[in-house]
Amino acid sequence: MIRKFLTAAALLAGLAAPLSAQSLAKDVFGNFRGASQGPPVSIGYYSKGCGQGFAQLPESGPSWQAMRLSRNRNWGHPELVDFLVGLSRVAQQAGWRGLYIGDMSQPRGGPMTSGHASHQIGLDADVWMLPPSSLALSPAQRERISSASVVARGGTALSPNFNGGHMTILRAAARDPRVERIFTDPVVKVAMCQLEKGDRGWLRKIRPLNGHESHFHVRLDCPPGSICQDQEPPPPGDGCAEAAEWIRNRIDPSRVKPAPPDPNYRHPRTYRMAELPAQCRTVAGAR
Repeated sequence: MIRKFLTAAALLAGLAAPLSAQSLAKDVFGNFRGASQGPPVSIGYYSKGCGQGFAQLPESGPSWQAMRLSRNRNWGHPELVDFLVGLSRVAQQAGWRGLYIGDMSQPRGGPMTSGHASHQIGLDADVWMLPPSSLALSPAQRERISSASVVARGGTALSPNFNGGHMTILRAAARDPRVERIFTDPVVKVAMCQLEKGDRGWLRKIRPLNGHESHFHVRLDCPPGSICQDQEPPPPGDGCAEAAEWIRNRIDPSRVKPAPPDPNYRHPRTYRMAELPAQCRTVAGAR
């Protein structure tokens, strides 16, 4: 708590850094090539914030490779980097060569110039479902290769790409106390609900979400020393019935009453610097 207070005070003390409050935040944060100095601090919320003192996941390691290097999104809070390196070792123990790591955050977090709404505070990471064929891919190869869907066409059953390694890796990730939740396709969630014969507590963290058939999205809790806001905890229970409902709705879309669009929603790419936490202007103006 003391470290958290001192960190916040230090950041607030630097608010005089000259930076236009009306600049698009995505343009500001999307241009940084490296992290700011100082202790690691995640600031704000997963979809509205930034970060100080981020660490870079090395492009390659004994059990991982970072993908799409041209995006420069292999950055995050050191807790996230440590988590991913540890999870890649679990993948090796499960019989894979390791892991392909997709987007994490930009060097100082913040809204991105394309893609994600979240991934802004260094606590989100996409992990490919594709078991690595090699951990010696060149940067060019990492731009061309794509992950593989573990959901069959039609979206109601697993594809042959799913194997026991996926179950082992996702179970280990969800059991890590630093993990807040994991997003994956509802078909994957239902399959794991059926496969798990022991402790089912970890399944609560596995949350169904469309668009996650070829990767899973890990989100960590706000680490000590940071000034960020945790997401509301997942609902009680293992969430298996909810995931099964998603699949029933895919089979019969008429069961779903379309929700009216939120007239107040704006994608984070439209945020101005003035709309982010005040400390983000300090981060953007720092060396």
